Amino acid sequence: MKNAIIFGVTGQDGSHLADLLLEKNYKVIGVQRRSSNPSSQRINHLSNNGNFSLVEGDITDSHSVLNVFRGIDHVDEIYNLAAQSHVATSFKQPGLTWDITGKGCMNILQVMVEEGMFGARFYQASSSEMFGSSYSVSRDGVKYQDEDTKFLPQSPYAISKCAAHYAVRLFRQAYDLHASAGILFNHEGPRRGDNFVTKKITNWVVDFVVWLRDNLLAIEDLIYDTDYIYGKTLTQKFPKLKLGNLDAYRDWGYAGDYVNAMWLMLQQEQPDDYVICTGKTYTIREFLDGAFNYVNINNWSNFVSLDQSLYRPAEVEYLRGNCDKAKNKLGWEPKYNLDMLISLMIDSGLNDKLQNYARHI
Repeated sequence: MKNAIIFGVTGQDGSHLADLLLEKNYKVIGVQRRSSNPSSQRINHLSNNGNFSLVEGDITDSHSVLNVFRGIDHVDEIYNLAAQSHVATSFKQPGLTWDITGKGCMNILQVMVEEGMFGARFYQASSSEMFGSSYSVSRDGVKYQDEDTKFLPQSPYAISKCAAHYAVRLFRQAYDLHASAGILFNHEGPRRGDNFVTKKITNWVVDFVVWLRDNLLAIEDLIYDTDYIYGKTLTQKFPKLKLGNLDAYRDWGYAGDYVNAMWLMLQQEQPDDYVICTGKTYTIREFLDGAFNYVNINNWSNFVSLDQSLYRPAEVEYLRGNCDKAKNKLGWEPKYNLDMLISLMIDSGLNDKLQNYARHI
């Protein structure tokens, strides 16, 4: 039985990866940073699995990383998914973002070398945000990013990810570590954090549908002002969905698909870096179209208000990946398209609401 360590196991990707590895008969050790607030809801379903254990650790502290490794007899695979991963937050907390997202990766790699863990295989979660405003152009004029596109980071988060990505390359070359990086484009799902735009949109749609149902309202009953949506009596009101830039293009996939690519990278004879994406790009307006259409609302303009405070200081306007290398070398390709992803997120949200309602009656 292989042993795998997942740093950042309580996040969206970490929880999906833990599920995948346990299905493949791994023993999984999840590393969780100590917090006074509960953060393990995504992995609660694993609490009774005998092959899963949760330990405390902090990748910003190299001694803490060392203690994690020394507490395990043998380590086959190490996945670093830990990060301060919200781009907007990185502008407000650049130092914290650097310590976790950049320095943290370096700490793991350095401890691997110092402890002589050259037989272990390492995966680093890199990000499409590293490309920033940079892109390549195909012969037919299509803009895209692949493994050869230069990085031009547009946020403290992206700068930190670039540093970690280059650290992986350095340690791979200098110490012959089996260290790979997945340059993952945006990947979403029901386990996505609520402060990310896709989850913010689908959560709002779910809550709005439930509000209509609970108040016995139809769309034709509604009245609108700048910030609120009102029912017939005006005592029933619901806040509008506040968003920033609606014209940014993103390549959105499903997180459950993408963790399989992480695992495949560590099964290769030679380590390497791979872009993981769908190869299709959509604006946030188009994501709104899909989310509202799914609940039979054809025009969302009355339900959304723009908030200038939600704009980034430096926006990444266009992301569209090319994952031909992953398809050819890993045999990986995405299974979910955007419509499937949106329906999964909304259905999951509605199901959670129904289950909560059932528990309280």
